[in-house]
Amino acid sequence: MKPNGSSTLPAWTRAAMVGVMGGIVLATATTASGGVVEAAQGRSFITSDGARLHYLEAGPAGAQTVLFVPGWTMPGWIFERQIGALSDRFHVLALDPRGQGESEVTRFGYTHERRGRDIGELIEQAANGPVVLVGWSLGVLDSLAWVAQAGDDRIAGLVLIDNSIGEEPAPGPAVPGTRAAEPIPLSAEERRARRAAFIAGMFAHDPGADYRARLTEQALRMTHEDERRLLAYDVPREYWRAAVHSTSRPVLYVVRPRWREQGTNLVRTHPNARMVVFEHAGHALFVDEAERFNALLLAFLDETKARHSEQDLQDTSPETSSTSVTGETAATSNVRRNVLDHPGPWA
Repeated sequence: MKPNGSSTLPAWTRAAMVGVMGGIVLATATTASGGVVEAAQGRSFITSDGARLHYLEAGPAGAQTVLFVPGWTMPGWIFERQIGALSDRFHVLALDPRGQGESEVTRFGYTHERRGRDIGELIEQAANGPVVLVGWSLGVLDSLAWVAQAGDDRIAGLVLIDNSIGEEPAPGPAVPGTRAAEPIPLSAEERRARRAAFIAGMFAHDPGADYRARLTEQALRMTHEDERRLLAYDVPREYWRAAVHSTSRPVLYVVRPRWREQGTNLVRTHPNARMVVFEHAGHALFVDEAERFNALLLAFLDETKARHSEQDLQDTSPETSSTSVTGETAATSNVRRNVLDHPGPWA
């Protein structure tokens, strides 16, 4: 690195410093979430297990697709600032995972395998070519679950926001009063109060009472039992690390200081990973510091697109295509098989 620390860094790093079933797609007649995301249209598709899932779509259909996956109990429209910033140049999708946002509250499917498959089925239904997958919080794990199952053929890059990815050190035990420590049963009043407090705690800068109330209302849709199933995916934490390392696609790990050490280990061991730490933001850092996050994401997308185009040229070269693609596929398959054969509790 040169003395000024900028001229040799990637552009996105410099920016940080400053149904599948029958092919059914249903378009809603109004803007999504009651007009919360004016640039997007609400659509639905039917998954292979019969669930109706809702998603937002914006931007030119032929452009590079960016798919946002929100966290525990959260709706896709929480990425409204990102949808607005990207939709002039990119094809943007924001999923409401099952039981969340405007998707169906099913009585089944709250496992990492099924939630990962939901992401893959949306990509098959609505995206052309490889996508940049942006997962936040539980959406990080759901995104990695899909990578573990399907590989990275449909991925151009991964953006993983503020959750553990199975690197060392492991996260500490749940603190009393947090979502993971909620007792069963809770009264409706207790549950609503706890959820409102949880949502308020996601932000370092209050987004306003109306915004928090809207999130709270949508965060109470599924049953308490199903919510807790999403906090106890039955695989070892090494599963997530193996999923990240099963791909050589660009990975951007955007976190608060809590995950800095995991990010340091990721960057040290993954050939194409970078970390950016948001020192003064809350868990929903892309809301707290939207302009900074959007600049970082746009620069990452531009660099990823350039790298992917370069790789396409290399893969079509007669000298390299047959050996490099086969070798990568075999290595990815071996890693995926090893982790899927060893279920257990994750942390």
